[in-house]
Amino acid sequence: MKGGLVRLRALMDDLTPSERKIGAYILDHPQETVQSSVAQLSEQSGGSPAAIIRLCKSLGVTGFQELKLKIAGDLQTGEQYQYTEIRPQDSMESIIQHVSANNIQSVKDTVHILDPRLVEQAVDVLHRANRIFFYGVGASNLIALDAHYKFMRINRTSFSFADPHMQISSATTLREDDAVVCISYSGETSNVISCLKHAREGGAATISITKWGSNTLSSLADVPLMITSTESDIRSGATSSRIAQLNVIDILYLAIASRDYSQSVEYLEKSRQAILEHK
Repeated sequence: MKGGLVRLRALMDDLTPSERKIGAYILDHPQETVQSSVAQLSEQSGGSPAAIIRLCKSLGVTGFQELKLKIAGDLQTGEQYQYTEIRPQDSMESIIQHVSANNIQSVKDTVHILDPRLVEQAVDVLHRANRIFFYGVGASNLIALDAHYKFMRINRTSFSFADPHMQISSATTLREDDAVVCISYSGETSNVISCLKHAREGGAATISITKWGSNTLSSLADVPLMITSTESDIRSGATSSRIAQLNVIDILYLAIASRDYSQSVEYLEKSRQAILEHK
């Protein structure tokens, strides 16, 4: 059981001031937290016992005992990585190391956040869908385009559109046998939220890929999938969150391909041969 520190880091900006005070103490003193009672943590962090219980609820755990178990799991595996932002005049060696470490860690952290049951539900939705539409704006649109390409190669009818107006227009035409995957790290991108709402009105199944925690898009989706990646205000072009989103798309794609393995391999080989012939 792991992922307590990962969830807490991802949610810090969304916590109330009293919860954030406790959260900051836990992140700075995880070992002490594991050995503490609610009363002791309240005294050490300067937060109230009620705020500790609210924090546990915000983190999606049943109580302080479960949170301690998750933190203990993090400590056993040494997963206390702090994401590093770009700095003025960084050396090339430093940039290579920090960017690579951030990307690797975002995938590792997302493994602890992704709920296998929800991933299975998402795969079920995509597998039975007649058409799949991938929606995203900005950096998330690149994820949508990548997903469209991957699913197309295994002969799954899929679409993605760079133009936001085309995204909304297509969403209004969806039916019950269609599915949409709406991608937004913040979960608050208005255009993507509109696409999901229109898709639901038409009866299409909806999947979201957002950051972990409470947000509008995940609250509206039939199947909310979540990643984690602590992006700063600069966000380095949303690099580590983009890698985590791509990883989720790869999981969905390969899960679908695995279900129809023989057919998928056949289509992938046809695609590969066709590309080679035109080189």
